[in-house]
Formats: sequence, C-alpha cells, structure tokens
Amino acid sequence: MAISEEKAKLERFLEWLQVNGAELRGCNIKYSDSRKGFGIFASSSSTQASDDVLLVVPLGLAITPMRVLQDPLLGPECQQMFQQGQVDDRFLMILFLTLERLRINSSWKPYLDMLPTRFGNPLWFSDVDILELKGTNLYHATELQKKKLMSLYHEKVEPLVKKLLILDGDSQSEVSFEHFLWANSVFWSRALNIPLPHSFVFPQSQEDVGEDPSTSHTPETDPVSSNGEKDIQAQVPGATSLGPGDTVWVEGLVPGIDFCNHDLKPAATWEVDGTGLVSSVPFSMYLLSVAQQCIPNKEVSISYGNKGNEELLYLYGFVIENNPDDYLMVHYPVEAIPSIPFSDTKGQLLEAQKAQLRCLLPKSVLNHGFFPQTTSKIRESDEKETVRSCSFSWSGQRKMPSYMNKLVFPEDFMTGLRTITMQEEEIYKVSAMLEELVESRPDEQPSETEVRMAIWEACGDSGALQLLMDLLNAKMMKLEENSGTDEEDARLLEEACDEEPSRDWDGRRMSRNKWSSVVYRRGQKQLTRLFLKEAEHALHLALSSSDHH
Repeated sequence: MAISEEKAKLERFLEWLQVNGAELRGCNIKYSDSRKGFGIFASSSSTQASDDVLLVVPLGLAITPMRVLQDPLLGPECQQMFQQGQVDDRFLMILFLTLERLRINSSWKPYLDMLPTRFGNPLWFSDVDILELKGTNLYHATELQKKKLMSLYHEKVEPLVKKLLILDGDSQSEVSFEHFLWANSVFWSRALNIPLPHSFVFPQSQEDVGEDPSTSHTPETDPVSSNGEKDIQAQVPGATSLGPGDTVWVEGLVPGIDFCNHDLKPAATWEVDGTGLVSSVPFSMYLLSVAQQCIPNKEVSISYGNKGNEELLYLYGFVIENNPDDYLMVHYPVEAIPSIPFSDTKGQLLEAQKAQLRCLLPKSVLNHGFFPQTTSKIRESDEKETVRSCSFSWSGQRKMPSYMNKLVFPEDFMTGLRTITMQEEEIYKVSAMLEELVESRPDEQPSETEVRMAIWEACGDSGALQLLMDLLNAKMMKLEENSGTDEEDARLLEEACDEEPSRDWDGRRMSRNKWSSVVYRRGQKQLTRLFLKEAEHALHLALSSSDHH
C-alpha cells in the first residue's frame, strides 16, 4: 500500500516538474531510504556521455521572497508587513509553505506532497528524546527556538493564515502549530542561497516576459535579505558570482534540486545559468555531475558545506559519525561580566579591541596543536599567523612564547579571556601604556591591535589559559553529569549497531533521534577532552616560561 502511494506521489511530481519546464537529463528521482526520504540517482542510460548536466530547473519555479510578494493571495497581505520590517524574507517563505500545504487546491501540491512530513531535528523530538541532549548547546538552543516559534505562530502566523484561508474560500482547513513547525523545518533543511542574475530579479521590460504568470517577476521590493544575514547557506558550494552588480543573492527553495542529499564526497554541485549557455534553459539552475565517471543508479549527492554535527542536527536532522568537520563551541557567559572586578574598564577594553567571548574550535585545528590527531590532513584555511607585537616602544618586552605556533585557540578569543582575567596592577600597566601612546599622537585613539598588544604585554597567557580550562572543565562536567562519559556513549552506539544492520529505524530499540543525539554528544565530549588537553599543556608552558613575570 505505502509503496504504491509513494509511486503515485512521485509520478505526479515528475509530471509537475515537466509541465513547469524542468528537465531530468541524466538522473531519476527515487525513494532513497527512511532516513533520507527521496534522493536523486544517476540514470541507467545517460543519453549523452559528454553532457554532465543531470537536471535543469527554471528559476521561475523557485520559491523566493519575491515570489511570495507576487502571490495573488499572500502578496497583498505581506507587502506592508515586509516593508515596515515586521517580518523578514525567511518568514515570508515559511508562511507561504504553511499556507500552501493547507490549501486544498494549491498548485504546489505535487511538490509539497513529496516533502517529508516529520523531521529529525530536535524541534521534533519527544519530551523523552530531548533529554538525551541535556548538557549540550543544542538542548538550550532548541528550548529557546521552540519558544520563539510558538510566540511567532500565535502572534503572526495563526491569525494571518486563518484570514487567508477564508479569503481563499476554504472554511474546512485548520492551521496548527505543527503546520508552521513543518514549514520552518522544510525551509531550513532545503533552502539554498541562490545567486540570481540581476536581470532575472529586475526584468527590464514586461514584453519579453510571457503571459505565463509563473515567470512574471515584477520586483515590488528589494529582494536582498532584509536582515542582511546570509550565515546559514553562506558557503554553498557551487554558487558562483556572475560578476559585480550582476548578482542578487536570494535564499529560496528550488523544487527538484532540493532532493539532493548530503555527502562528504559529493558527486555533484549546482550552478545558476543566467544565459542558457550551459543548460540551454536561460534563467535556470542545473545540477552538474563532478564525478569522474557516472555510475548508473548510484545516488547523486551534493555537499551542504563543512558543517559540524551540532549544525547538521539542528538544521537538517542528521549527524555524521566521526565527522571531520565537527567543532566545539566555547563561550564565556556575557551575563557574568557585570559581577567581575573592574567590569566597566574591562568592558571598555573588550569593546576597544573587538574581542570575542565565544569561539568555534574546529576538530581540524588539533592537527597543528601539541597533540596532533594525525588522521586527517591539515586544511590550508586553518593556517594562521598570530601577531603579538606592534611598533610602539613598550611592545616586545615580553618574550614571544615558544608555544605560539602550536596554540590552537584563536587570538580574538584569547585576548577576550586575557581581558576578563586581568588583575588590578595589570589594568594599571595597560592604562599607562595606552596613555603613553595617546600622548605621542593626541589626535588618534589606540587601534584595536595596539590595545591587544598592551594587554598581551601586561598579562601574558596564563590567566587566559586558566580561565579557558575552567570553561572547558565546566562544559565537560555539564555533559557528563547529564549523559555519562563518552565511553558509555560508545557502548550505547555499539549495542545499537549489533542489534541489526538493516538501515531502517523502525523496530529498533534505539530510536533514530536517540542515536543522533548520542553521536553528537559523544563528539562534543571527545572534543572537549582534546581541547582541554591542549589548554592544559599550553598553561603548563606559559607558567614555566618567562610568561610569568
């Protein structure tokens, strides 16, 4: 029963893609497995060996903020809210998905029916499952996120969707928080940051745009993200800029392309074709095979970027065991600053040097620490030069520590920690140095770097490294207090593995959500231990060197 239903859904979707001008050239869309849902597979007979374009989708089919603002039903309602800055462009798309899923005669139905109905991200965890994340960053983040979405739903989404359904002549459909949660997860797990050609977003004249409403793009608002933030899909591989002034980056969903699943060694990337030179479809997005040879019926994957398990689980609802891109987020609690001695002065100093009080520590930086994990290669992007001197007379008194190039902790975080732990006499030293500086050139404030240098001269590293160890120890304690040691996690994962090798999660003792949680939190424990070891060794060296005046 379920199989034939999936088949019928897929048939309707493929037909819908075709009607809307999409072309499957070297691939098929098929059901992958219960974890991934549908995926894209290389077709058994690639018609032209020379052609690496697997799939072409016209950009007119993308769900973008402009698209929502032009929607006959939603557009007029959202226009004003959007212009007054009450909602951002992501909200527009999430609202659109919420509404279209409820509308009985939505023209997007064949696409929406193909999407998963439940997700693996922590917002969907049961009250029991979520406890597996206690002690991790995600536990707290999920709680906050759920509260935020709840109030957004009750304040804006529910009244608006109710009103729009009535306008649409639909008195049957009932909107619920779960519909909104679904739309939110669809957006975050499937949106791409698309470099749209300027002429596509702002067509010069209406004549060259056909009568087909699906291709009309009257730009009633500036499509660039209203919040200016493109953090999440900022480094989508395959996104190329089309020259200055030629590209407008817009987040959106591209039906068809979005069925590509993630792999660390991707077989494809996506590109935008403004002119139609590559795909012969102007204003389209195409999937490009980058594999040496195309293996028939093999799943075609793209890379979602170098993301740690924390981000993968939060956004996409999956994790990767032994993820090479895993990272640890460490932060000094900002709310603790008012209660530390000389908090005002320290606050000003933190400001003046743009110090960070949180940092991401990628697993890969351990390769050039004191205890390299030789398993993976050093990424070029991790190579960094640390400068600890400036041209002023008091600079360079403190001997450069021998461990400088082995310190895996970023300098803008270290300088923040040095500032937090400063003693009274160190503050006086720093003030004196900076005063001397200002006297020598009254018209100029000390630069960011100069403030950092003064603090380094006065304090060295031992206070900062001690504080860092305290932060990491606290993190470790919190993790282990809530879910035991990483050896215990390893045992749980082994037991789950022994149970049965089948890929399906139904009928297993350990739920998929629990498995993901254990993999993620175990990685966090391992990284915390490794970075603790690094900090401890650096502290030992700092104390035994002349760092200690």
